[in-house]
Amino acid sequence: MNIDFHSLPADQLVVFDFETTGLSPDMGDRSIEIGAVLIENGKITGRFQQLMNPGVRIPLFIENLTGITNAMIKESRSNTEVMSDFYDFIAGRNLVAHNASFDERFLRAEFRRIKKQCSSGIACSLLAARRIFQNAPNHQLATLAQYKNLPSDGVYHRALADAEVTAHLWLSLLAELREQHEFDELTFGFMHTLTKTPKHQLRQFYAKHKVKSPVI
Repeated sequence: MNIDFHSLPADQLVVFDFETTGLSPDMGDRSIEIGAVLIENGKITGRFQQLMNPGVRIPLFIENLTGITNAMIKESRSNTEVMSDFYDFIAGRNLVAHNASFDERFLRAEFRRIKKQCSSGIACSLLAARRIFQNAPNHQLATLAQYKNLPSDGVYHRALADAEVTAHLWLSLLAELREQHEFDELTFGFMHTLTKTPKHQLRQFYAKHKVKSPVI
């Protein structure tokens, strides 16, 4: 069955986050934790979280940053098992991540190892926030959570906690567009295109989509 991912609602998708051993799967870095939140009809309805053992050591810097230790992943399931389960969890759904280019690289690298392909659309809440919340002090996840008073337990650099905050951020972005631009329905395709639109072209972008455009 072929799915037109861009036509799907923007409030029905999976928000995900990886913790990793480093910055680049091309340099041999691996995923050590996956966290994800399922949003259906604008509500959080499901969660997925697993530590995983890639068979490589976690650098001390990453242990200190995340709190995920080599002892913890030694007792965890393999990346192959966890990513196979995650593939089933996201089936037929679009994806969102904060600074998505980072997480997408690891997602595709881990899927390649289990001979799976990700056909879902992937959008970036960081890029969306830069366009919609232009007055925020900066667009780091913790800053945006405070700026918009989003639900948060104050824990960052753990995959599920970051995915939860990102999910609330994504819903806040959608709410802002509905309130400020009088949208009734927002598609994933609209949001994905918005993240690629230069700020100086936003006025035309909103006008093209027959949206009341505020002063930018």
